[in-house]
Amino acid sequence: MKYLHNTAVFGYITLLSIICVLIVFEPAELSAQGGRMNPKVEIPWNRNYDYQEILDIMDRLHEAYPQFISFEDVGHSYEGRVLRVMVLTNKETGSDRDKVAMWVDGNIHGNEIQCAETIVYLAWWLLEHYDSSERAKNLLDRRVFYLIPSLNPDGRDYWFHDNRGSARTGKKPYDNDRDGLLDEDPSDDLDGDGEILQMRKKVPAGTGTHRLDPDDPRVMIRVTDDEKGDYVMLGSEGIDNDGDGRVNEDGHGGYDMNRNWPSDWQPSYVQGGAGDYPLCYPETRSVATFVMDHSNIAASQSFHHAGGMILRGPGSKAVTYPRADIRIYDELAQKGESILPFYRYLVTAEDLYQVHGGFKGWIYEGLGVLSFTNELWSRSQYYGGKSGKGDQLDFNDLVMLGNIYVDWHPIQHPLYGEVEIGGFRREHGRLAPSFMIEELLHRNAMFCVNHLEEAADLEAEPLEIEKLADDMWRIKASFRNKQVIPTRSAMAAQKKIGLPDRVSIHGDDIEVLAGGRELDRWRPERVSPVERSPERLLLESGVPSRGRVTLVWIVRGGGEVTVEYKAEKADDVTVVASLD
Repeated sequence: MKYLHNTAVFGYITLLSIICVLIVFEPAELSAQGGRMNPKVEIPWNRNYDYQEILDIMDRLHEAYPQFISFEDVGHSYEGRVLRVMVLTNKETGSDRDKVAMWVDGNIHGNEIQCAETIVYLAWWLLEHYDSSERAKNLLDRRVFYLIPSLNPDGRDYWFHDNRGSARTGKKPYDNDRDGLLDEDPSDDLDGDGEILQMRKKVPAGTGTHRLDPDDPRVMIRVTDDEKGDYVMLGSEGIDNDGDGRVNEDGHGGYDMNRNWPSDWQPSYVQGGAGDYPLCYPETRSVATFVMDHSNIAASQSFHHAGGMILRGPGSKAVTYPRADIRIYDELAQKGESILPFYRYLVTAEDLYQVHGGFKGWIYEGLGVLSFTNELWSRSQYYGGKSGKGDQLDFNDLVMLGNIYVDWHPIQHPLYGEVEIGGFRREHGRLAPSFMIEELLHRNAMFCVNHLEEAADLEAEPLEIEKLADDMWRIKASFRNKQVIPTRSAMAAQKKIGLPDRVSIHGDDIEVLAGGRELDRWRPERVSPVERSPERLLLESGVPSRGRVTLVWIVRGGGEVTVEYKAEKADDVTVVASLD
C-alpha cells in the first residue's frame, strides 16, 4: 500500500507539473522565422497566387496597415490589367518623396511567378514585425519601398489559367514565323491533362537521336555518331495548327520585356525579343516613367527565375563599370551569398550570357542606381547541395511521391503518328516546391532588407570655427557616411546623372567670401576653391562608401550660421553654430 500511495503521489505531482508548464508556456502561434507571432494578416506562404489574388493580398495588407501603405497605378498591361505599385513607408514620419527609397520588381517574365510572392512577402514581414523588430521599424519609419509584384500580369495569368504552356513573354500578338499571321500556332495540350509536356517517337533502330537510359527509361540520352538511337525528340506537346509543316512555331507573344530598356538596347536581329524601340511596350514605358520620376530611389532589386543566382551587370561585354561601384556590388553580394545558400554571385555578361536592354543595366547605367537581379530557386536545394544523375527524378519519387513528373504515355498525333508524351510538369525546376516556398521568400526578402539598410546615411560633425580677424572666420563642415552605398554612385558621378549633392552655408549676418572642398585632412590648407557662388558647393561624387567629405568656407560677419547637406539619395542633414 505504501508503494501504491507513493506512486499515486508521484503521479499527482507529475500531473500538476505538466499543468503548470502548460499554463506558463501558453500556446502561441509561431512564425516560420522562429519568433512568437500572431499575424494580423494570415497569408499561406506555401502556395502560388494568380494576379488578382496578389492584388487582393495587397488590399488586405492596406486594410490592416493603412498608415504604411498607399498605391500608385502607374499604367496598364497590353490586355488592360492594372500595373500597381505599393508604396510602403510610415506616412506619419514623412512623405515617401522625402525618404531614401528602394525599387523592387518581379515577374517581368510571365512564367517566373514566385517573384510576385517574394515581393508581397517582403511587405508583409516588415509590417508584421514593425512592433517587434527595431530594424523593421527603422526601415518603415525612415525609408520607403516601391514594390511592383508583377511587371507582366498578362503572362502571369496565362501561366495560371491557360493550358497551352508557359508564358515568358507578354500577350501582345507577334508574328514569330513571319507568315503574316499572329500567334496562330501555339503549343497544344493533346491529352487534356492541363500540362504541356514533351513528345518523343520511337523510330527504327539506328535512325534516332536518343536512346533510353538503361537505369531509368524515363530518361532520354542523346546518342553520339558511333551509337544507335531508337527515339527522336519532337519538342513540346502540340500540332501543326496553321498547316505549314511546322509545330508550335508561333505561340502567343514572342517578345521579351527585359530586352526593351534604353541602356545598351539593341534591335531584334541582335537581341531577340527587344521590340521595335526602347520602352515600346506599355508595361516597360509605364514603369520607366515612374522610376525616372522618383529620384529618391537609391537601391534596386529585380526578381527572376531560376538557377539560384545573384546577378549584377554589365549585361554586355562592351560596357564597363567603375571599380568603386564594383567594390560595393561585391560587398553586398558576398553578404547575399550568406543570406542565400546555394546562390552564386555572378556577372551577367561574363558568367552567364549577354543581355542588351535589360532592366538592371538601365537603372544602373542610365540612372546610377546599384541594382541586382536574383534568379530565384536553385535545383541544388532539392538535396541540400548534393547532385547526381538521377536527383530530380529521385526527388520526384521519394519526396514528391511522383507528383511533379508525368510518365511517358502513347497518343496519336495527326502529323507524327503514334508518339509518347511525358516529362516534368511546368512547376518543376523553375519553381520551389510548395513546402520550400516560404524559405525562398524569406531569404530573398531579407536580401532586399540588407541592401536598403546599406543605403547612404549621413551624419554631420560639429562645425569647426576659427577666427581669422575681427569679423572674418574659417568654417569647416564634415559629413560622414556610415554605410556601404555612397550618396552618389561612381557611375552617376562619371555620367553626371541626376543632381549632384549640394552643400550650402547661410546666415542673416554673414557674407561668404570663399569656399571649397578640403583635399587632405592632414593638410588643411589644401582646399579646392570654387570660382562662383561659394555659398553653394556642388559635389558630383557625393560622400563615398564609409567615407567623409569636408567643406571649408571663409566668411565675414557674425551671428548664427547654418550648413545644409542635400542629396537625392540620402537624408538631408543640417548643422548650426554661432560665430562669437
